[in-house]
Amino acid sequence: MGIEPYCRLTGVSDARFLRASHIKPWADSDNRERLDCHNGLMLSPHVDHLFDGGYICFEQNGHVLVASDIDSVLDDWALPIEAIGAPFSGEQEHYLAYHRTHCFRGR
Repeated sequence: MGIEPYCRLTGVSDARFLRASHIKPWADSDNRERLDCHNGLMLSPHVDHLFDGGYICFEQNGHVLVASDIDSVLDDWALPIEAIGAPFSGEQEHYLAYHRTHCFRGR
């Protein structure tokens, strides 16, 4: 919560309604990466579902990458295509690059 205090797409900041999501999946991470606070995002449950499933990812500048077969879901859930807040840090970008390459279904 100290690094990512709200969902980057919904703006929800109440921890009761957020899920801590690893950027580089737990199963693919070593012990240091699993505990690295930069390898995580706080996401609303429906956004977490999309992110964990590889249906969305983020560029460092906050642009949301969307798998082509779910375009209507973002519209249906009224989710933006730009993340809220400052660009992701260099440490987060390291993990996001992994997610874009190995998890994201859009490329």
